[in-house]
Amino acid sequence: MGDKSSSGITVESHQVIRRPLVTEKGTMLSEGENAYSFEVNPLASKTDIRRAVEELFEVRVIDVRTQNRKGKPRRHKVHIGHTRSWKKAIVKLHEDDRIAFY
Repeated sequence: MGDKSSSGITVESHQVIRRPLVTEKGTMLSEGENAYSFEVNPLASKTDIRRAVEELFEVRVIDVRTQNRKGKPRRHKVHIGHTRSWKKAIVKLHEDDRIAFY
């Protein structure tokens, strides 16, 4: 079931989570603090992200932190552009729950 986010747009659970971020820093977070990083839909609120992770991975979410990441300037020969801006979510799970990405 889709729920309305703060902007009033309905976002389904499978549309909220775009991809998991498997990085060295994210791996250390998952091992030490049981927190996982995801790239999420920029329109999704923290409650949308919490609901989506609980539905898709069948885990209990303790805390959700979000960051809006601004695109960086990039140059290719003489053309100047930017990478796209995106939203990152760090989701902390209950100590008994785990997500296996590998």
